[in-house]
Amino acid sequence: MADETVSSPSAIDPYKFLQIVPNPDGTVTRIPRPTTVAIQDPNHDRALLVLSKDVPVNQLNNTWVRIFLPRQALDSSFSTKLPLILHFHGGGLVILSAATTIFHDFCSNIAAEIPCIIASVEYRLAPEHRLPAAYDDAMEALHWMKTTQEEWLQKYADFSCCFIMGDSAGGNIAYHTGLRAAAQVDNLLPLKIKGLILNYPYFGGVKRTESELKMVNDPFSPLCVSDLQWELALPPGTDRDHEYCNPTVGGGSKLLDQIKLLGWKVLMTAGKADILIDHQIEVLKMMEQKGMQVVSHFNEGGHDAFKLPADYKALRGAIASFILSNSASAGLESE
Repeated sequence: MADETVSSPSAIDPYKFLQIVPNPDGTVTRIPRPTTVAIQDPNHDRALLVLSKDVPVNQLNNTWVRIFLPRQALDSSFSTKLPLILHFHGGGLVILSAATTIFHDFCSNIAAEIPCIIASVEYRLAPEHRLPAAYDDAMEALHWMKTTQEEWLQKYADFSCCFIMGDSAGGNIAYHTGLRAAAQVDNLLPLKIKGLILNYPYFGGVKRTESELKMVNDPFSPLCVSDLQWELALPPGTDRDHEYCNPTVGGGSKLLDQIKLLGWKVLMTAGKADILIDHQIEVLKMMEQKGMQVVSHFNEGGHDAFKLPADYKALRGAIASFILSNSASAGLESE
């Protein structure tokens, strides 16, 4: 089926599903979701394994990063600098935040488990800021990291061991940020990127895939919701075969060849019951055909690994293994 419609229309209201209300001026009103406050005081809670704080990047655009620091790094006997992860939250490019509880907890758990430092980016959302605004914010965050005097990064982060990671829509941002970063590696020094981590990445296309047709009313991510998110996020006048949504168009970006030459590794995680699994596999195969070093990890569950304990644990384990196996941080590889 090659058009944008589905034979059995969904009864789901995508606006209601996303908890957003469209406004006459083209903006949306978002119903607040649970968030978690950053805590950077090591004396606040001795049981807290990871501290966090919010640092502005571009105050005009209201972008910032939430930095996660394992408490053990503060120990005077801990001398190893830690891998640095630039992270992008999910939400279909339209909703949620770096402070949203599920993403705060995810980053905190990853930071403690590896251990590593994570800078999770608060980027601009669509439809108020359509793509490529989120990609621009991502690159601005990368350049901010290389020049910032922020103590936690300067003192504890290994700038020669950086990874770009994103979840769902954040996985899409991580992919496109990787392409941009590959084109300007010299300008990003002293940051040295080792790899990309694409968790359940949010890709699509005009042509309906078997998984989309099979799971049109998927409870985690109905097809009509995905369509609306792309309608709100893509540049005006474009469709889902725009490269931002469908990276396989035209055989893929030529910058993938640059990523191959740089030797960056790519981890793609996905759920076998994810409505977008076919699109994710198409992108995975494209990268493999280009000779890139790609590792895949497929969970048995569906799209929302953050709500499925077994898949969530497996996802964290796959990420930890990938980072540690590709880490340049001397004290971590042997742990």
